[in-house]
Amino acid sequence: MTVLKQPEVQQQIKQAIFVAKALFDRNKVSGSSANFSFRAGDAVVISASGCSLGAMTEDNFTVIDLEGTVLEGPKPSKEAPLHLAFYRKDPKIGAVLHTHSFYSVLWSCLKHQNEADVVPKYTPYLEMKLGRVGLIPYAPPGSAELFKLAGERIHTAAGFLLAHHGPVVPGRNIMDAFNILEELEESCRIAWYCKDHPEISLIP
Repeated sequence: MTVLKQPEVQQQIKQAIFVAKALFDRNKVSGSSANFSFRAGDAVVISASGCSLGAMTEDNFTVIDLEGTVLEGPKPSKEAPLHLAFYRKDPKIGAVLHTHSFYSVLWSCLKHQNEADVVPKYTPYLEMKLGRVGLIPYAPPGSAELFKLAGERIHTAAGFLLAHHGPVVPGRNIMDAFNILEELEESCRIAWYCKDHPEISLIP
């Protein structure tokens, strides 16, 4: 039996398709501008290159090993090395989700004094769900330079904003990563509206 046909992987694929459609329907992604993955034993199942999250099917998934070698399925997302950096970092990470969510992208375009902790704590929920969010400096999407920068910073924070690009977060599973991504997007939205109002206080 192939990895993609295993019952537990089939169940995770159904959840991944649900998350993809929910993100698309809520305008958190557009076209093929997102990718996600989840663990399947010693392998990783990742969205295929160029697929639209609004129209994903079971045929839009690829199996790779932790070195990025394709084991099954079509060509994987070009940002697979970004996902693999998280899995190598922590064996407890079960899924990784990357989008171009609007407010997270806006916040990633600002200059930040402390690039290891870029989302201000106006509410406690992002810290509770994820932890500190760092910034990975800009490099072209899918480039070796981006993956090198990500590898250098992967241990400095729990999740990241890719500068001028968007968020990438881990989770215990795909639904957990989805909830974390939503909290990050909401935190960036709040931060964007609060940034010009010094009278609004942060959590002490």
